[in-house]
Amino acid sequence: MAMCGGSEQYEIRVRGLLSETVLHAFPTLYADARGTETVLVGAIPDQAALHGVLAQIEALGLVLLEVRRCQP
Repeated sequence: MAMCGGSEQYEIRVRGLLSETVLHAFPTLYADARGTETVLVGAIPDQAALHGVLAQIEALGLVLLEVRRCQP
């Protein structure tokens, strides 16, 4: 199970279980299926990169449930 840890780590929850094809849109993030959600976890270097990930989520029509910066 993916856990937050280290600096600049984010946990992003989206509704649904993402297919391998959709997961390829997030190559730097680890994906963990939890019930009816997918949790993407990984290092995101800055706010611009975070906004890029969120824009990709929106472009794919995914439902964003939560974004959380993990404490080091």
